[in-house]
Amino acid sequence: MHIKMSSMAIVLAFAAALPSAHARAPSAKANEVLTARHYASLIAGQAPKTSELTLFFTRMPKGADLHHHYSGSIYAEQYLEWIDKQGWCVDVNTYLIESDPAKVAAARIPPPPPARISCLTGAEFVANDTAYRELLQRWSAKDFDNHGAVQPPPDQRFFQTFNYFYAVSNTNFNEGLLTLKKRAVDENVSYIETMFKSAPSSDGPEFDARVSQATSDAALDQAMATWVAALETDAKFNQNLSEYTRRIAESHAGVDDANFTMRYQSYVFRLQSPSRVFSSMLGGFKAAAQGGLVVGLNIVGQESSLISMRDYSLHMKMFRFLKARYPGVKLALHAGELALGDVPPEGLKFHIDEALRIAGADRIGHGIDLAHESNALAIMKTMREKDIPVEINLTSNAFISGIKGDNHPLTLYRKYGVPYVISTDDAGVTRHTLSNEYVLFASRYKPDYSEVKKASYNSLRYAFLPAQEKKRLTAQLDARFAKFEAEMASLASKAKKH
Repeated sequence: MHIKMSSMAIVLAFAAALPSAHARAPSAKANEVLTARHYASLIAGQAPKTSELTLFFTRMPKGADLHHHYSGSIYAEQYLEWIDKQGWCVDVNTYLIESDPAKVAAARIPPPPPARISCLTGAEFVANDTAYRELLQRWSAKDFDNHGAVQPPPDQRFFQTFNYFYAVSNTNFNEGLLTLKKRAVDENVSYIETMFKSAPSSDGPEFDARVSQATSDAALDQAMATWVAALETDAKFNQNLSEYTRRIAESHAGVDDANFTMRYQSYVFRLQSPSRVFSSMLGGFKAAAQGGLVVGLNIVGQESSLISMRDYSLHMKMFRFLKARYPGVKLALHAGELALGDVPPEGLKFHIDEALRIAGADRIGHGIDLAHESNALAIMKTMREKDIPVEINLTSNAFISGIKGDNHPLTLYRKYGVPYVISTDDAGVTRHTLSNEYVLFASRYKPDYSEVKKASYNSLRYAFLPAQEKKRLTAQLDARFAKFEAEMASLASKAKKH
C-alpha cells in the first residue's frame, strides 16, 4: 500500500524528526557541565592529578598569550641551528657567540692539534654532550632545579641568558616566528602578542643633561618636547624607524592565517641613557600609531637594577608625555617585577602605582610586588573599575623571584576582582609552555572550570586588537571550546566505564 504525502507534509514530518534548537542547546551545556565535573575531579584533594591536568590543558583552547618575549621564547637548540646557518661558532670558554668571519676562522684552525679549536659549531656542541649540557645551562634554565653545575642566583641566570644568544636572536626572524606559530597551534593558542624588537634609538647628550638638571615636571616636559622636535626632523632616525617597521612586515610573512594571528609590541630597554630610552619610546609610539602589525608598547630590562630603580619615575613620565601625544597607543608595562629583598623596602612601594597613575598602562606585566605597594588597595580598585588586567607569569615569577603558591599576589588579584590573563613570559629560557602555566594555575590555586575558561577568554578580551579582530577570534574560541568540551565529556564518560 502506497501512501502519498504532499511536499509540505514531508517537510513537516522531516522537521519534526529533527531535534529543535532548544533541544540541541542542552547538549552543549551538558558537555560543559561534564567537562567542569571532570576538571573538578582532577584538582580535588591534596595532590592534584598533574599528568591528567597536562592532558586536559594541552587540549583546552587557550585564546592568547599576551605576555610573550620573542627572543626568550626561542629554544637554545634552535639558536644553535641558526649559528651554523650563519657560519658562526660559540666560544667553548665563554659560551658567547663569535660572528666576526676573521675571528671565526682563527678560532677554528683545523687540527692538529685539536686543542687549537676553541670555537664550536652548533652541530659540534650537540655532538659533545658535556659542552652541550653546559651551554643549555647557560643559555636557559635547563637543569637549574636539578642542581646543575652552573648555579648563579636565578635572577642573574635568567637575565644573563639574553647576552649569550642576543646576536643570533637577530637573525632568521621569519623562521623563528613560524616556529612559535606552530607551537602555539599545536597547543590550541590562536593569538600571540609578542615583544619582538625595540624601535631605533638615538644618543642625545644635550637631552640627557637637561633631564638631569630638570627640577620640575614642566622643565622635563619642555626638554622632551625639544628632543621630539629634533628627532622628528632627524633623517637618520626616521630612516631607521621606517626600516624597523619594514623589517617587522617582512618577518611576518606567512604567519597569519584563518586559525592563527600574531601581532607585535615594540619595547624600550630601561637600562640605557634617558635619551636612548626616550628616542626608542618615541619610535615605538610612532610605529604603534600606524595601526598595523605593531599594536602596543612595553618597557623591559631587570627592574631591580640600579638604573631601572633610579630612572623608574622618569620613564613613567616619558610614557605620560608621549601617551598624551598618541592617546590611541596601548601600553602593557612591566611593573612591580620585584620581590622582598631585591631592593630596599621603599623600592617596592610605587612601581605598579606609577605605571597606572602616571604612565597610563592598559595592562600590567607581572605586578608581583603588589602587597608591598603603598597604594595596594587603591591599585586593585583602579584595575578592577577601569578593567585593567595583570599578566600572570607563574613559571617566570617562581624561577626569577621565588614568588609562588600563596606568596604570589594572584591570590590578591583574584580576591579583589582584578582581571588577569595567564601567559608564558620567556618559554624558551624557562623551558615550558602556556599549557603548563594553566596546569600550575589549576594545581596551585584550584579555580573552578568557569574561572579557567574565563581566563582563556580574557586573553582575547584584553588583546591590543581592533574590535572586529577580537570578535572574529572570540567566535573561533567559542567553536573550539564546544569541540573541546564534547571531547572531554566523551573522555569522562569512557573513564567512568573503566
